Amino acid sequence: MARVRSRDTGPELRLRRLLTDLGVRYRLHRRDLPGSPDVVLPGRRLAIFVHGCFWHGHDCARGARVPEANRDYWMAKIGRNVARDRRTLAALTDAGWRVEIVWECDLKDEPALRARLQTLLEATLTAPGPAASRVAVT
Repeated sequence: MARVRSRDTGPELRLRRLLTDLGVRYRLHRRDLPGSPDVVLPGRRLAIFVHGCFWHGHDCARGARVPEANRDYWMAKIGRNVARDRRTLAALTDAGWRVEIVWECDLKDEPALRARLQTLLEATLTAPGPAASRVAVT
């Protein structure tokens, strides 16, 4: 497990390349936010996580796979990861951030992911965020 990276993974680099192609400026791994999101768009108050299907218990074929060796350990580990992801999501939304999760399997269909990101970016640009509601308009 020492070789499993948590940042600059292949899926994360592919997502960042897509965002750059869409002309989006972003920050990486903001440690001051819960869960240290992989990609952060501060002006849109949008946090994006890139989750590996196996490590975060996705319901796709790769995420549903359970190793035969040391099965109890892996089931407990993935369960802890899922619980931590839920806590992180709740903390970010409570703080007024929008959260998007991009699964590793989502990157297989790049045109669909590009369309999803474009829709998300348009929605976060036009929808008033929590910070906008605090500004007094006269």
